[in-house]
Formats: sequence, structure tokens, C-alpha cells
Amino acid sequence: MNAVDLIVEDDAWSSLAGKTRLVEEAISAACKELPDRTPGVVAILLGGDEGVASMNAQFRGKAGATNVLSFPAGEHADNHLGDIALAHGVIQREAEDRDIALADHLRHLIIHGFLHLQGFDHQQDDEAEVMEAIERRALARLGVADPYPNEDPGPGPHSE
Repeated sequence: MNAVDLIVEDDAWSSLAGKTRLVEEAISAACKELPDRTPGVVAILLGGDEGVASMNAQFRGKAGATNVLSFPAGEHADNHLGDIALAHGVIQREAEDRDIALADHLRHLIIHGFLHLQGFDHQQDDEAEVMEAIERRALARLGVADPYPNEDPGPGPHSE
């Protein structure tokens, strides 16, 4: 299992009970789907929209907050895999718009961010299919509904 360093920066997250357990379970579920994963420590920032918007502008050149940002640590980071930053307001609004629990949406985005730290991407359709299949399986381990219910689940990386 990968270790998690949880940082709660925005007080808006205080209403979510069991944050530490939720984060650790999401990372654990993702790890179970990645037997060849790179082990290490993941820092997870539960932030606000303003802070994530600032990071989005600084590191991606994009205006506004986004739900999740992943920052791989690179080759010379010793045991640190990277950082995942999550914006409470964006995630809360998305959860409400999709009529899903905030905790379930957060689990999904943590898994999504962790997969980026493991080298997965979704820029191309085939990459997205693989990544989404892993997300689906990891979320199913947690009893979380498919976040892509109207899409073909694709073959996934472990299909024969």
C-alpha cells in the first residue's frame, strides 16, 4: 500500500466525516488494481476553489478552479510519488449536479489523481478507456457506483 499524507487546507471539508479513512481507502482500492504500481508517499490536499484555481493557473496556464490536479514528483523524489489537490467547491457542485454523495465523488477523484501519479492519462481515447476501467474497478471495491454509466467500460488493462 502507498502511504498518504493528508492536508486539509479548506475548512469547507470539515463537514465531511471520516476524511482520513476515505482517502486511505480510495488509495488502497486503486493500489489493488495496480499490482505493478510504483510505491511511495502521496500528498493529498483538500483545498478550496481559490487555491486550486491559483495552482491551475500557475502550473497549467488555465483560469479557474478544476476538481482535481495531480503533480507527479518525478524521478528524483526519493519515496514521494507526487501531490493531488482537490477543490471543495467544484467537487461539491459536481456531486450535487450529478446527484451523488460528496464522499463518493471525492473517492473517484482521488483514484483518478492517483492514476495520473502512476503514469496513466486520458488524452487519447484508448488511454481514457484503460484509465476509466481501472477507476470503475477500484470504485466498485468501495461500493461506489460507476461514474461513467453511459459509456462503454472498455476492455481494461487486465482483460484477456
